[in-house]
Amino acid sequence: MIINKYKMRNNIHSVHLSGMGCSAGLIAVELAGNLLRVGPRDAQALVVSTETLTPNYYAGNERAMLLPCCLFRMGAAAVLLSTSPTNARFRLRCTNRTLTAADDSSYQCIYQKEDDQGNKGVNLSMDLILVAGRTLTANITALAPLVLPVSEQLLFALSFIREKLLSGKYKLYAPDFKTAFQHFCIHAGGRAVIDEVQRSLSLSDVHVEPSRMTLHRFGNTSSSSTWYELAYIEAKGRMCIGDRVWMIGFGSGFKCNSVVLECIVPPICNVDGPWASCIQRYPMGIKSC
Repeated sequence: MIINKYKMRNNIHSVHLSGMGCSAGLIAVELAGNLLRVGPRDAQALVVSTETLTPNYYAGNERAMLLPCCLFRMGAAAVLLSTSPTNARFRLRCTNRTLTAADDSSYQCIYQKEDDQGNKGVNLSMDLILVAGRTLTANITALAPLVLPVSEQLLFALSFIREKLLSGKYKLYAPDFKTAFQHFCIHAGGRAVIDEVQRSLSLSDVHVEPSRMTLHRFGNTSSSSTWYELAYIEAKGRMCIGDRVWMIGFGSGFKCNSVVLECIVPPICNVDGPWASCIQRYPMGIKSC
């Protein structure tokens, strides 16, 4: 539909990532990055992230399957990636994907099925937050060596050695990711999800403000929510050259995906951005969201 609407060339390579859940947007960034690395010089890739509710409408009465109809809202965002530094605003530093589908509880915590009356819908398990925290921990373990400064890695290594030598009498040191990132874009999947990530990473209310305000203003727009959050940071004038952004997306499967961006050009005031008409009202009371 996008290619037809904008009359794009007939030699464009189109890839449709369906069924990837709320983390599809960040998966697409990784895929686009890999395609650009083997593509011609100055190649471009357009990543479109969207939440389309209509095909997943549930007509039954099961409470756990009605919940997605209350949580999600329609939303979309588009990002242009290129191998050329011309007009680039961010540099893609690294990506990391974690999939825990081999575990039954992870695989079934967000699961499409039929209820007793044959109505198809998506069931959200009570284990969702526990699974999300466990998958985030696995993702952090793989990402940490790529982004943390040497001092934090050394503290963790010493803590790990002490814990092994003393038979688990001491708790492992939790790395401080605030030493590696200035901004955090956490998938706005719900208040409980944001609370869990904030607790796990020991983030302040200011760090999770973009996620909470995005949830308040736009709801859970699935894979596009992290881009709304990035737009919030820019609209607030908080992005500076050299700042690093950690984008965290969760999705069914269960998946946790990370994208790390580095600002190389200060943002330009976007009068047509999603926050243009309301940014002056935010942040609202964080605790009330």
